[in-house]
Amino acid sequence: MFKKSLVAVTLFFSVAAVSSVNAQSMADSDITVQQAAGDVYMLQGPGGNIGVLATDKGLLLVDDKFAPLAEKIESAMKGLEDKELKYIINTHFHGDHTGSNQFFSHKAPIFAHENVRSRLSSKADHSAESLPVVTYKDGITIYLDNEEVQLTHLPKGHTDGDTFVYFKKANVLHTGDLFFEVGFPFIDLKSGGSVKGYLASAKHMLKNTPDDVVIIPGHGKLTNKKSLLAFAEMIAFSIDRVTLALAAGKSEQQILDEGIGEKYKHLSWAFITEEKWLKTLVADLK
Repeated sequence: MFKKSLVAVTLFFSVAAVSSVNAQSMADSDITVQQAAGDVYMLQGPGGNIGVLATDKGLLLVDDKFAPLAEKIESAMKGLEDKELKYIINTHFHGDHTGSNQFFSHKAPIFAHENVRSRLSSKADHSAESLPVVTYKDGITIYLDNEEVQLTHLPKGHTDGDTFVYFKKANVLHTGDLFFEVGFPFIDLKSGGSVKGYLASAKHMLKNTPDDVVIIPGHGKLTNKKSLLAFAEMIAFSIDRVTLALAAGKSEQQILDEGIGEKYKHLSWAFITEEKWLKTLVADLK
């Protein structure tokens, strides 16, 4: 529960404006580094999980957390390979994944789905320097050293601009927030996300990656395909349960009172409680 509470605080920061938190306190937070496989690493700390490809030819960064953490992220990357940053990828537009864009944009181009640029540019406080400069509709492939980095857009999942990133040689998948290893997911319905699209995204990643793929989730610990499959099964169960309840004429309150069922109650956590998850399902399926 303590671990889940820490992740909840992390996600709170992604919703709240950075100016509303103690930037110095965040800057004092640790950034931990864990090898995923081959030349691909996961960086953790406040905000979404980062993926780093560290090669003799340069570095590639997947997501970049919050602005106060930028220098620590850079230091962690340089600790892997003291090489030039070549590319930056945003898996979606939320602030806990794009907060250091402005810092890193001076060092390398930012790649993202076209809706990420649109949503970031619509923010009143956005900086032109924080915007992706290479956008795509369906996907794009980046080659760095001997690694093939495949970016694939999946529509209407967590948001309307999600990308999952697959490192072919290393066999590592970075899901962005299309997978929350820690518990029930946050689906941003106001930004083009949908529960059925979210399930379709999970199924797509399961179908199009090897069984032994190593997974960097948007939030939570390094994991595997078995964990992603269980996550997808939970989403499917949740959709079926709420769909049947709505078809039977049950109200939101009745659905909340009945709950998600014993099998998945343990996935409730401070940021996305069982109640909040059920409310998301009802709002999108009714």
